[in-house]
Amino acid sequence: MRVLVTGGAGFIGSHVVDALIGEGHSVAVVDDFSSGKREHVNPKARLYELDIRSRDLEQVFAKERPEVVNHHAAQVDVRDSVADPIFDADVNIVGSLNLLECAREHGVRKFIYASTGGAVYGEPIRLPCDENHPLNPVCPYGVSKLAVEHYLYVYRLSYGLEHTILRYPNVYGPRQDPSGEGGVAAIFARQMVQGEQVVINGSGEQERDFIYVHDIVRANMLAMDRGQGQVYNLGCGVGTSINELFAKMKEMTGYASEPVHGPPKIGETLKIYLDGAKVKRELRWEPAVALEEGLRATIESFRDTP
Repeated sequence: MRVLVTGGAGFIGSHVVDALIGEGHSVAVVDDFSSGKREHVNPKARLYELDIRSRDLEQVFAKERPEVVNHHAAQVDVRDSVADPIFDADVNIVGSLNLLECAREHGVRKFIYASTGGAVYGEPIRLPCDENHPLNPVCPYGVSKLAVEHYLYVYRLSYGLEHTILRYPNVYGPRQDPSGEGGVAAIFARQMVQGEQVVINGSGEQERDFIYVHDIVRANMLAMDRGQGQVYNLGCGVGTSINELFAKMKEMTGYASEPVHGPPKIGETLKIYLDGAKVKRELRWEPAVALEEGLRATIESFRDTP
């Protein structure tokens, strides 16, 4: 099958590309390298260095004729979305609309969308959040990701473009960028391995469900031919606090220091973890990698990084 992966040089997208190629699919990657890395792109994929907002995207669709689009390219920094909501909307909404228009015009069969379970629900009124929980994002990033979910509904209704929406939890694993808005597990891993001071934003009582990247990739593969028109939370249903995460990783690495607590992030939800009952029932997906196993693999990947 011909598949176009946006953000295919990024953390999750590059792992998705590897899995697709491993299963024999023909893969093209679109990435502008604003955060992705060339060394993460599978050499068997055809690479287009391009912003998803570019008008040249149409030429890629004309040449590649993808049957499936797997959309991971995004502005993902919550703090940046608060500081510059116009840029956040431009990339996440306008860029996604550019993709959807290309998909419509060139006969794409299926659109798989990486959304966010951590930001579309806002402050939960019940935990874990299922897909029917009210949608009240508290940051522009959550608003922009949710807006694209609504556009996908419209494109399915109006043009017959099938889609599956995957709402991600806190994803972690090898290749995650520990700088900027990089996931907390990657940040801790680098700081501990290099003997740097670990800083926890806020009290550390924030709770998330942490899912290893290979489990997230598996859900993307299952969505290739299933889950038409559906939204799925990819969660384990159990929250782990940042303080608990620190303690686990401190023991694994032998890190000698205690953390310093900094100010909380604006727009960050205090506690959010996701009910994965629907995706387990309909796609037969559930996390397979235990947190301790995934954290060890993540830590080792940073030990191997120069």
